[in-house]
Amino acid sequence: MLDRGGHRGLIVGGAVRNAVLGLPVGDVDLATDAEPQRVIDLAHAAGLKSVPTGIDHGTVTVIADHTPYEITTFRRDVETFGRAATVAFSDRIEDDAERRDFTMNALYATARGEVLDPVGGWPDVVARRLRFVGDAASRIREDYLRILRFFRFYAWYATDFAEGTTEAIAANLAGLSHVSAERIGSEIAKLLAAPDPAASVALMAQTGVLAQVLPSADPAPLPALIAAEAAHDAAPDWLRRMALIAPADAASGLRLSRAQTAQLARLQQAAGTPLAEVAFRYGRAIARDAALIALAKGLPVPADWPDRIARAASAPLPIAAADLMPGLRGPALGEGLRAAEALWLASDFTASRADLVAAARRIGESA
Repeated sequence: MLDRGGHRGLIVGGAVRNAVLGLPVGDVDLATDAEPQRVIDLAHAAGLKSVPTGIDHGTVTVIADHTPYEITTFRRDVETFGRAATVAFSDRIEDDAERRDFTMNALYATARGEVLDPVGGWPDVVARRLRFVGDAASRIREDYLRILRFFRFYAWYATDFAEGTTEAIAANLAGLSHVSAERIGSEIAKLLAAPDPAASVALMAQTGVLAQVLPSADPAPLPALIAAEAAHDAAPDWLRRMALIAPADAASGLRLSRAQTAQLARLQQAAGTPLAEVAFRYGRAIARDAALIALAKGLPVPADWPDRIARAASAPLPIAAADLMPGLRGPALGEGLRAAEALWLASDFTASRADLVAAARRIGESA
């Protein structure tokens, strides 16, 4: 569509980077010298639906074969404000590349597969080296979120970084106050979801970033958790890793969703609770995560913990409130059910139904 319209249409960013690295490619974003209204007109002429998703910043989403493609006009920064920028449209790929964060994200590709490299990103991608475009400190001051993006990209795509990078980050720590809690939480979640983020999180601690975004977090046991996950075929899970390294009140400073906050609280509450009880109350997944966290902390965990968890998770209390009524009601009924649960757990899920009912009535009637 863009080529036939007399414009350049280039794949840009993560799709090119991942293709070069041999990694799965997700969204395919495009860059063009066509201005947004021109993109809309070309899409209409081609019979394609267009949505002005970010038209003020030059982005139009075009739907082709039921797949959305974000098409953004080449831009150059006119003025930056630490988290926002005033941009102007450009017809030069060089302008567009020079405003991007990292060289590995500033690769472009034609529809024929030719890679264009305006800022020297190809050698960095091949070497898995993370390098800011131009001067690191200047790129950071344009958008302080790039500090956290650095650690995320280091965790996912790099094994090395350019000289002077960590010094530039440490010198601009105060700028993180301009980044919203939601964005910080999102970046940390993506970072901790990497296959092995231990080196990146340790570098965050070394530069002072971790203390800024997760006060009192301790990254020391993270390598042990990653090893335990690998040993037990557990997929990476950022909330499990967060529960290990962060204090109990970490979620309050990150504005996580209600579901994420609840999950994190359950994981942190599970610490020090017998695995069978965790599995009984919260299910197999939470109990497995609790076991992995305990292993990472060096706590004693039974060798057959997967079997114990499976058994406890599939052993619901064999009595219900109706079995205790009408003899027990209100608070007495609650006390009775709790007593039955305690006996059920203490008996390793072998107590008879009659014994459970008797224990519940005895405690409930004395409440």
